[in-house]
Amino acid sequence: MPLDPQVKLVLDNLPPGLLDVRRGGVADLRALYADRPMPFPAEPVARVEDRTLPGPAGGIPVRVYRPEAAGTPPALVYFHGGGWVMCNLDTHDGSVRKLANASGCLVVSVDYRLAPEHPFPAALEDCYAATRWVAAHARSLGARPGPLAVAGDSAGGNLAAAVALLARERGGPELALQLLVYPITDCDLDRPSYRENGEGFLLTRDATAWFWEQYVPDAAARRNPLAAPMAAEDLSGLPPACVITAEYDPLRDEAEAYAARLREAGVPVTCTRYPGMIHGFLAYADFVDGGRRAVAEAGAALREAFGP
Repeated sequence: MPLDPQVKLVLDNLPPGLLDVRRGGVADLRALYADRPMPFPAEPVARVEDRTLPGPAGGIPVRVYRPEAAGTPPALVYFHGGGWVMCNLDTHDGSVRKLANASGCLVVSVDYRLAPEHPFPAALEDCYAATRWVAAHARSLGARPGPLAVAGDSAGGNLAAAVALLARERGGPELALQLLVYPITDCDLDRPSYRENGEGFLLTRDATAWFWEQYVPDAAARRNPLAAPMAAEDLSGLPPACVITAEYDPLRDEAEAYAARLREAGVPVTCTRYPGMIHGFLAYADFVDGGRRAVAEAGAALREAFGP
C-alpha cells in the first residue's frame, strides 16, 4: 500500500540529516537523538526505578518499569535500538512505558555498552548478563520467578535474538518469548527491501552499513551467529518468537526471513508486516495508528506467552 499518511507527516517533520551518519561524528549523532523533544507526555506506569546491575565490564545501568496492572508481573528485559551506536534509556522511555502497560510485564530496560568504543560482543555480553541477573533476582524486583522474555527494536531486536541463542548455548535462563521488532538479523545488505526502501524512509542502506562498521569492524566476523543470527546453522530449541516488520523498512526482508527460518526449525512464530509503516514506527505510537496496533500486538503476545 502507499506510505501511510500519518507516517509521511512524521517524515516531513523530522530534522534534516537525522541519520546522515557519515556527515558528522558519533558524538554529534548521539546528541541529535538525545536532544529530540518528546512530543507527548510520557505514559504513566506504577513505578520507575533506575538501578545498576553487575556486568562483565562493570555496572550496567538499567531502568525498571512496573506496569499499572495489579499482581506480580512476569519480567521482560528490553534492549533499545540505535544501530548499536546511539540511543539510551531516555530515548526509548516512551516506548518501554507503553510496552509495560500493554503487556502487564515488569520491564527492565538495559543501557548496554555502545560501539565503536565497545565493539561486538560487548553489547551482547551486557544484555545477556542483565538477562541472567533479572532471572536470578526476579523476586527481589517484584516480578514473577520463572521464565522471562527478551525484546528489542532494530539493533535491540538483534541483541534479543542473540541473547536467545546464548541462553540456549549456555543453559539458560529460560525464555518464554523473544519479541523482535524490525530486528537486524543479517549483514547482507543486498536483499530486495534494501533496494526498495534504502533511501527516503528514515533508516537508509548506507546508515545500516555504517552501523555494522562500528559494531563489527572485521567484516568476516559479521558472519558470527551472535552478530548476525541468520548465520546460525541450527535455530531449533529457541523460545517462541513474535516478529514485527514494516513495509517500507530496509530491514523488512531479513527480519521476515529470520522468522521463516525459526518456523522451519520448529519454533512457534508469529510474524506481522505492518503496511505503510517505516522503520521505527513504534516510537510514534502516540500519533501513528499502526504503531498503536503494533504495541497492542506485542503486549498480547507477551500476555499469551506468560499465561494468567
